[in-house]
Order: sequence, then C-alpha cells, then structure tokens
Amino acid sequence: METNYLRRKIDDFLLNWKKDEDRKPLIVKGCRQVGKTESIRHFAKIAGYESFIEINFVEEEKYKQIITDGYNANSIIKNISLLDPSKKFIDGKTLIFFDEVTAFPEIVTSLKFFKEDGRFDVICSGSMLGVNYQKIESNSVGYKVDYEMFSLDFEEFLWAKRYNEITIEDMLSHMKNLLPFSNLEMSIYNKLFLEYVTLGGMPEVIRNYIKKGTFEGSLSIQKQLIADYKEDIRKYAEGIDQTRILNVFNSVPSQLAKENKKFQISVIEKNARFRDYRGCVEWLNDSGIINICYCLNNLELPLSGNIDINKFKLYFSDTGLFISLLDEESQDDLRANKNLGVYKGALYENIVSEALIKEGYKLYYYKKSDGTLELDFFIRSANNLIPIEVKATDGNSKSLKTLISLKKYNDIDYGFKLSLNNIGYKDNIYTFPYFCTFLLKRFMKTFNPNKD
Repeated sequence: METNYLRRKIDDFLLNWKKDEDRKPLIVKGCRQVGKTESIRHFAKIAGYESFIEINFVEEEKYKQIITDGYNANSIIKNISLLDPSKKFIDGKTLIFFDEVTAFPEIVTSLKFFKEDGRFDVICSGSMLGVNYQKIESNSVGYKVDYEMFSLDFEEFLWAKRYNEITIEDMLSHMKNLLPFSNLEMSIYNKLFLEYVTLGGMPEVIRNYIKKGTFEGSLSIQKQLIADYKEDIRKYAEGIDQTRILNVFNSVPSQLAKENKKFQISVIEKNARFRDYRGCVEWLNDSGIINICYCLNNLELPLSGNIDINKFKLYFSDTGLFISLLDEESQDDLRANKNLGVYKGALYENIVSEALIKEGYKLYYYKKSDGTLELDFFIRSANNLIPIEVKATDGNSKSLKTLISLKKYNDIDYGFKLSLNNIGYKDNIYTFPYFCTFLLKRFMKTFNPNKD
C-alpha cells in the first residue's frame, strides 16, 4: 500500500465488486476532492489487473472522439487504441477507468455494451455527477452499479490515526451494553473527534494534518476547496441559476447560526419568492455540496412520503468546510479555546447530519406549527420512528420526553440524545457521545430497546 494512502470504505466495496463474477460497470459518484480517483487507482494496483487504462475527459478532451463509430465496446476500444497505441486491452485482466465523466456523460451509454461484451471491467467517476445524473441514469439503467463516496467519516479518520477495528468494535460494544466509557476513553475520543470536526474529512486536509501534526495549512486547503466548489457551480449550472445557487450556498452558514434554522429564501434576497429559487437548493444537494433536511408533516411512518418540500434546513456535507466559512473570530475561538460561541448548536447539528448521511440515512426534522415541539432528526427501525435530539449543552430534553410520553405518537416509544456526555439511559432516552454517531446504523442492527 502507498505510504500516504488513506484507507477508505470504498476499498472493501471495490474488492467485493471485483469478486462478483456477474459484475456490472460501476459509477462512483461524489463531491470534488473526496478521494474518488485516488481510491480507484489504488484499487487498480492491488486488485491484480495486468492493464489499467485511465481516461480523463477534462484533461484529455481528444478522447471524446472515441464514440464516433458508436457505443459498442469494440468500436470504443479501437478508437482508444488509435489515439494511444500504447494502451493494452487484455481480455479478463483490464480495468478501464473513465474519469470526469461529468464533462462527457455520453460515454455512460457505452456501459450497456461493455456489460454485454464482458471482457473488461469498467469504472466511471466524476465530481458534480448528481447534476447530470438523470441523463446518465437514462443512458445506462440496468447495466451499472452506483457507489456514492463522501469525505472521510470519523471511522476513516480513526484509521488515518492508526486505530483499528478493535477500537471500533469496543466503542460499539459500549453502546450495545450501555456501558459508560472510562474518563480516559472519553478524554481521548472527544479530543480526536474535535480534531476531526475542525478538519472535516477531505483527504488532502487530513493528510496534511497527519503529516504536520498541527492545523497549519488546513484552513488554506479548505478555502481553496470552497473556491473550487464555487467554480464548479459557475461551470455546470446554467444561466441565471448560477447566481441564485451561489446565493443559497453563501447563505447557509449564517442561516444555520440562527435560533430558527429553517432555511428562508427571503433572507437571501429581498422580496425573493420560493418559486424563484426552486431547483437551486436541489441542485446543490444533487452536487453533494450540501444536505437537505426536510420537515415532517406528521410524526408517523413512513418518512419519505410525509414531508413538506417547502420547509427544510440545509447542512454542509463536510463540517470542516462549514467551519472554514465562519468568521475569523469563531474559527480562532474553536482552534484555540475549543469553543464555538454562537455557532455551537449549528456545528453539532451539522456534525450529526453529516454522519447520518454517510451512514446512508436521509434527513428529517419536525417542528410543530406553534413552536412548542421541535426535534432535530429522525431515523426509523422496522416498527418505530426514532427521534434524535442534538444537545450543545446539558439542558433537559423536554421535546424528546414529550414525544415519548404522549400516546398519540404511536410510532415513537424511545429516543436518542447525542451530546458531549457519556453513555446513559433514562426514561426511554438513550444518550450517546457525539463521537459515537457514526456507529448508529450498526447499533440499530441488534438494538433491542428497553421498555420502562
């Protein structure tokens, strides 16, 4: 393994994909700079391919000509060989990697023909894929597998810091057995988690931190990533939407800092109407830059058909990038004093939203119209709706207790509270430290709730 390669969860997925004898071409989606290309190159090295053919449609536009004679595998291979005769196609031992396919989505039409041909493995990748994905989906339905890649989660950060599965399993065991962590464990895990939150999960930022052992240089890398995201918006968004999409993007940090975190279009632009910005928020969500958390109409299952599409909160997909957009005083306060002042509640909510998305959950919240009841997030088990309360301080859990106690909420029997506190259980409320959030889905697999 390369000495500076960061182990990622996609590594195991790719190896298992290759073991499948009936594997389909793979599309790896994800934001810019989350490590897609690096991970695919790493896989090509360790998976035993005799030939690895990488084509980047941004850096090598000449390869857009390879579909001149159609989309069948033989024509494309022939035209690649014409453009570069050094590329070798060995039956059963070749991985073809089409990178930056956002710049040339037409190539995805060929996946059907590569699958039917069966001689070569094919992986496509690109940033901002979500914004072109309807076109890509229609061109390859039934002939591809999708994998969505994110920046590093806390588990991958622990791997980067040389912790292994034993540590992870021990943390999960504490949760399953409701066994509080020792003072030493709490101290170390909270310190690691604060490092992770401040840095975010972008591989370049993490690698720089591991190398230097300080936050030096991390902010400048994050600022450049934000600039790159804005450039992507200008590049891939069409027409007047560019300005409106950038307006939404720039407004997220300040709106998150408010007590009422519901995203309001009127704050962005005076007299702006919701319909003027329709599609802009979804565009940012599809791009992977932000995550949408929709408001539930009613506290009952199912979740997905029970939302108000006009009421939502917006969170950054990477908390480190969110922090890099805050005012300098807040950033200095966080790095020097481990404090975030006015942004504290927003920070913790963003942390939890990011972890839930990376575990495969969708985001939902609830706020009663009269403001008397509000819960930050919800997940579900087979039979239950589970409210999740995010606590920046040690205050009481009034809304959570209300939901659990009222008989009219038939689908809610218990809840989770995420805070800076140790593991605990009282009144059908399970308390876990923030650093355990990445384990919630694994915890739920064997969860057998107590009944008070």
